[in-house]
Amino acid sequence: MKTLADLRKTYARESLNESSVDPDPIVQFKTWMNEALDAQLPEPNAMTVATVSAEGRPSARVLLIKGVDERGFVFFTNYDSHKGHDLEVNPHAAVVFFWTELERQVRIEGRVEKLPENESDEYFASRPLDSRIGAWASEQSKTLSSRAVLVANAAKYAAKFMLDPPRPPHWGGYVVIPERIEFWQGRPSRLHDRIAYTLQADGRWKIARLYP
Repeated sequence: MKTLADLRKTYARESLNESSVDPDPIVQFKTWMNEALDAQLPEPNAMTVATVSAEGRPSARVLLIKGVDERGFVFFTNYDSHKGHDLEVNPHAAVVFFWTELERQVRIEGRVEKLPENESDEYFASRPLDSRIGAWASEQSKTLSSRAVLVANAAKYAAKFMLDPPRPPHWGGYVVIPERIEFWQGRPSRLHDRIAYTLQADGRWKIARLYP
């Protein structure tokens, strides 16, 4: 039986060059996301989001991206969750997408802001009914004595709101406003391609190749 240290994979699908990437990293990200979608990867919208507490302790979890535009990368969650409390005291995050089938990774670092309430309202209204009820039923990240309590909470709010639950005041969206975005393409012999975009003081993006 192989040990973990023996597990290896050779990356050789594609290359990534400074001359071929878009000058705008958001456009480049959309290109890669569309290629991941076209490849029908399992949950290409899954991303790891890392935050840091007031005590300087990092934590990370997998979320689903729900939008990307000129502002940045959007996700929704419970504001009273662990990550919500982290972002309240330290409004910065690191985000990672890893599309193993395409041998690609995207790393994003930036500050985080809450979305305007009307945007959170609009997205919440578009969610399946069960998901809207779940947002009320779950006190995310808090200790739960049993699953029966969670199920009872869901039943309570389903009876209360019927088919039209409003957005809870403790639930909404965030946007990660990027200051640095890195695109990684696996290459043979671990000589990977890494292209990093760094936001400059004048609002322009500086593009550089990094050692793998």
